[in-house]
Amino acid sequence: MERGKTEMAGKLYLCATPIGNLDDITLRVLNTLREVDLIAAEDTRHSIKLLNHFEIRTPMTSYHEFNKVEKARYLVEKLREGLNIALITDAGTPGISDPGEELVRQCYEAGIELTSLPGPAACVTALTMSGMPTRRFAFEAFLPADRKERQQVLGELADETRTIVLYEAPHRLLRTLEELRETLGDRKLSVCRELTKKYETVLRTTIAQALGFYRDEEPKGEFVLVIAGKSAEEIKRENEQAWETMTIEEHLEYYLSQNPDRKEAMRQVAKDRGISKRDVYQYFVSKK
Repeated sequence: MERGKTEMAGKLYLCATPIGNLDDITLRVLNTLREVDLIAAEDTRHSIKLLNHFEIRTPMTSYHEFNKVEKARYLVEKLREGLNIALITDAGTPGISDPGEELVRQCYEAGIELTSLPGPAACVTALTMSGMPTRRFAFEAFLPADRKERQQVLGELADETRTIVLYEAPHRLLRTLEELRETLGDRKLSVCRELTKKYETVLRTTIAQALGFYRDEEPKGEFVLVIAGKSAEEIKRENEQAWETMTIEEHLEYYLSQNPDRKEAMRQVAKDRGISKRDVYQYFVSKK
């Protein structure tokens, strides 16, 4: 349950900023950046270019991954004092694959009012341009740097049936493509590069073909990878291969461990093996 809003406190504004093309900023974000008392920016050196372009003179302070907990406490205190604060990231929507989520959490705990001003997000932009199914998708941002964590995430993605969206830097692209091919196999892939910028490209290909391409062509720019989820045909084929290694008794026990209804378990065994339920029943009769 949320705490009540702090009396006379300021408000936090999560302001989406362009991921490349400065014309993508909204009028609402521009007005908010001009009107708040303070702007918390992931990289003030980067954000000053944006503010100068639109002639915004609001004071800035840094808020990034390495100071996110302590600095969030400081910002919450300023909000308690009545300051209105805008949070911006280097590009896109704050809180998506950046430290903004920590500040949001602390604001809720402190009863500070907040709102999000919608705008660009690289994951959604890439997804809509990818040509992949968009109704259901899994966003993983950047894969973990830690090798063990990375392998765990990749292992989970191997069975993901939704479209998968990943971010990647150019110097790690080849390694990531190699790991994706090893773990997921050769799936359909859309490589989205430099979104909304002058040299924006979308390469509709496969993981293996992309790997070959970028071995010859040096990766440049920021990448979003949109990967096809595991298809129903793949799942069916894997299940059929699994049933082939089981006896009918083992197959039946598998379903009985999930549901004690023997008739339903026999029906499912018959369906998996492409035989009639009567054939399964006759098999067990003959074994008695």
